[in-house]
Amino acid sequence: MKNMPLLITLFATSHSLADPVSVGNRLELFADDYLVKSLSGEIERKVHQPEPKEVVFTADASWEGNTSGYYSVFRDDDRIKLYYRGWAHKPEKIAKALHREFACFAESRDGLRFARPELGLHEWEGNKANNIILDDNSTHNFVAFKDTHPDCPPAARYKGIGGEKKDGGLFVYQSADGIHWKKIKDEPVITDGAFDSQNIAFYDNHTGVYRAYYRIFSEGGTDGGEWKPKGVRAIRTSTSTDFVNWNPGRDLTYPPGTPEQHLYTNAVLPYQRAPHILIGFPTRYLPDEGQRVEPVFMMSRDGVHFTRYNEAVIPESAPADRAGNRSNYMTWGLVQLPSEPGKLSVYATEAYYGPVPGRVRRFVYRTDGFVSFRAGENEGTILTKPLKFTGQNLVLNYSATKGGSLVVERLDSAGKVDAISNPLSGDSIAEPVIWNKDSNLPAEGTVTLRFRLKNADLYSLRFESDN
Repeated sequence: MKNMPLLITLFATSHSLADPVSVGNRLELFADDYLVKSLSGEIERKVHQPEPKEVVFTADASWEGNTSGYYSVFRDDDRIKLYYRGWAHKPEKIAKALHREFACFAESRDGLRFARPELGLHEWEGNKANNIILDDNSTHNFVAFKDTHPDCPPAARYKGIGGEKKDGGLFVYQSADGIHWKKIKDEPVITDGAFDSQNIAFYDNHTGVYRAYYRIFSEGGTDGGEWKPKGVRAIRTSTSTDFVNWNPGRDLTYPPGTPEQHLYTNAVLPYQRAPHILIGFPTRYLPDEGQRVEPVFMMSRDGVHFTRYNEAVIPESAPADRAGNRSNYMTWGLVQLPSEPGKLSVYATEAYYGPVPGRVRRFVYRTDGFVSFRAGENEGTILTKPLKFTGQNLVLNYSATKGGSLVVERLDSAGKVDAISNPLSGDSIAEPVIWNKDSNLPAEGTVTLRFRLKNADLYSLRFESDN
């Protein structure tokens, strides 16, 4: 029997249908159920693991070491900036620190190798020839970001957040150049958490607020029909309009059935290709399994309710020195390198508490390639909710292998086919659907999509205009 194609059926619908989902011309990921009405056949969600690449940084300076960590990375014009904690412990005595902590800075032009500039700001072992940027009570987990608020003054173009529980909360910083930092306020601005972790903040252009995500010990309960874990390390979020005055925090929630696990770091950020979507790579902490850690994937549309998957996105075997106590953290940040179009780079740590200095390794995702709908030899079907769109073209990110292909049918109000597309096969991150007769979509309208997959993955969709 011939391989069945990946089939997408578009039902022409009217505005009288209840509650269409407005997608406009936004990119939409298939990593949650927001667009999905029902599934049938043998279809599953596939959580993808990024491909391991080269080591980009080794924390082997004398002020760094095997417990350097809590890295954050972001693109800034022609540079990629890296912020992290410099620290070291005796491998055989993990409670024995070899020196105090520092907040440090490195940078790269290509994202493949990071270098330490000699900044001359803080003294270490009798000289200032180092890349230390802070030596105060926030060096344990200082995280920096470039503020994209349209009214941000140049003197505060870069902002940072950091602190730990013994200091009473999180402090906020500002900088004109990302190197020279000063506290915005002498007192902590967020105090309702347990802050001995990587606590992050950023400006959310989609909603026009600053967001912070930080660690807590959860008290449990429910929120909007979803559950909050109880008695475990968990994640709380807060928002602010000025980066100083923060609203009361809300604990992240998850759909029923999500495993109740310790989550140490969160790595939440807006997805750059779809800023209305937040993605995260929280670190699952397994204290009963040698205190090992594994990053997983989650996404949200409101910043509080997350769909979280249980599969490790970077396993301990990928590829070295990731087993054991806290040796497998994801950094905060995701970048697209000019040398690798169609791919996205993330970074993760290895060799924590080990006999050698800690390292950061790069990993590569396919664009939009965090989670897909997948079917193999047996067909699976996805039916979407009515989607209110803008643009005459349906564009798909998909891969069809082993004889798989993609065909699109459009049905009239009676459910009969009035157009069919040319078949698609192969692999593309942005493939327009081409119809086999003059039956283009209108400039705007509402459609329902039905996807029939065989030997195929479907990652994302977008409606686009001709111009």
